[in-house]
Amino acid sequence: MAVLAALLFLLWGNFLPPLSRMVFEEKFGAPLDGGRVWRDGQDLFGSHKTIRGALAILIGGTAVYPLLGVVWWRAATASLLIIGGDLLSSFLKRRLEFRSGAIIPGLDQIFEGLLPLAIIAPPLGLSLGEAGAVLALFVFIAFLGSLLWQFMMDRPAARRTQPRLVRSRRGYKRWRACHPPLARWQLWLNFENFVFYRGVVSWCFRLAGLYRRGAANSLEIRVERHELAFPDLPPGFDGFKILLLTDLHLDGLDGLTEVAVARLREIEADLCLFGGDLRMEIYGPVAPALRQLKRLVAEIQAPCGIFGVLGNHDCIEMVPDLEDAGLAMLVNAAHPVSRQGEALWLVGVDDPHYYRVHDPATAFRGVPPGAFAIFLAHSPEAYREAAAHGAALYLCGHTHGGQICTPSGIPLFTHSRAPRHLCAGRWRYQAMQGYTSRGLGPSGVPLRFNCPGEITIITLRRA
Repeated sequence: MAVLAALLFLLWGNFLPPLSRMVFEEKFGAPLDGGRVWRDGQDLFGSHKTIRGALAILIGGTAVYPLLGVVWWRAATASLLIIGGDLLSSFLKRRLEFRSGAIIPGLDQIFEGLLPLAIIAPPLGLSLGEAGAVLALFVFIAFLGSLLWQFMMDRPAARRTQPRLVRSRRGYKRWRACHPPLARWQLWLNFENFVFYRGVVSWCFRLAGLYRRGAANSLEIRVERHELAFPDLPPGFDGFKILLLTDLHLDGLDGLTEVAVARLREIEADLCLFGGDLRMEIYGPVAPALRQLKRLVAEIQAPCGIFGVLGNHDCIEMVPDLEDAGLAMLVNAAHPVSRQGEALWLVGVDDPHYYRVHDPATAFRGVPPGAFAIFLAHSPEAYREAAAHGAALYLCGHTHGGQICTPSGIPLFTHSRAPRHLCAGRWRYQAMQGYTSRGLGPSGVPLRFNCPGEITIITLRRA
C-alpha cells in the first residue's frame, strides 16, 4: 500500500497543473519566472510554468496528506519539491535548446519524481528498491500521460474549417464531446446537466405532478413571423425570407421531429439558417440526431441554400456529417448570397458560449467593406463583436427563451452571459438589429413552461 500511495501522490501532483488550467483557464496564469531570461537569452523556465500550476500542486498535494499517510508539513514539503523538480527540468530543457512544449522522456519526469520521493519514502517505510520501482513507474506513466495530453490538444480540426488556436481546456472540451466512452463520467461532473437539470428541475416537476405537462408543452411548436426593416438592405432582397432553426435537440424528445416536419411542410423561404445544437447532450453519440436532421432537411424549401453554425452541444468532428446531411457549415467563415444581381453576406462563427472559439475577425475577413452582413452565431454573447464589425442583423438561439418561465414570461435562467433583454425575440444593439430564437426543442430536460418552442420566419424589408 505504501508503494501505491507514493505513486498516486506523484501522479496527482503531475496532473494538478493541467487540471487547474482546465478549471481556471487563464486566471492566475502569470509565469513563475516573471518573464525573466537566462544569460543565454532564453526564458528562465518559460510561460508554461505558472503561478496557477504551482499553487495547484502546493494546495492539492498538501490536502491529500491523510491519504498519503504522512504529517501535513511533509506532504507540503514534497509538493514544493514536485514544483522544484518540474522547474529544474524546464530550466535544463531550455538550456539544452529543446523547443517549447517538447516532450523529453525521463528529463520531464525524473526530478519531479525523485525529489519528493526523498522526503516521503522514509516515513512510508519504502526500501531503496521500492522507491526505485515507484520512480520508474512514475516516469513511465507520466510520459504516457504527456503523450495522451498532447494528442488530445493537438488533434487536427475537421475538413473545411478555419485554423485557429485552441486553449487546453477548450481543446479538451472538443475532444471529449465526440467520445461516447467519456459521456457517463462527464454527466456526473457537469453541474448544469446533472445537478440542475436532472436533479433540481427534473425532480421538482415530477414531485409536483407537472412533468408530463411540461413534456407536452415541448411539442407545442409555434411558427413565429417577423419583419425587420433596414435602410441599407440591397433592393433586390426586399421581401427576402429567412427560415431560422436553432437548438433542435432532435434526439431528446419523442415526437419532436414529426411535429417539426409537419410545420416545415407549410413553410417556404428563400434561405434557411441552422443555429446549432443538434443533439440533446453535450457529448456522446450523434447518429440518432443526424438521422432526425436528414428527415428535417428533406422538408425544407430554401432555394438560396441551407447554412449552419456549431453550438455548444456540437463538436468539430460533426462538421462533415452535417454537411453530408445538406448543411453548408460556416465555422468562422463568410459566404455571399446573390439575388437579382445583388448580394448580402452570411457570416457564421463557432460557438461563443461553451467552447468560446468564435472568431469574428477571421469570419469577416472576406466581407467587402459596407456590405450588408447577417451574423449567425449559436448564442447572443458575441453581440458587441458583431456590431463592431458592422453586422446589420444578428441571429442566434441557445437561451431557449429561458425554457421554464413564470406565467408573465420571465425566464428563471437564461444560461447566457449576455444581458437578459437579449434572451428572446427582437432586440437592438447600437445600429445592429438582433433576434434570439426560443429554439425548436428543449434542452437538459424535455420540459417547457410558458415558453413554447419556435420555428422562425424573418422577412427582410428595405426601410
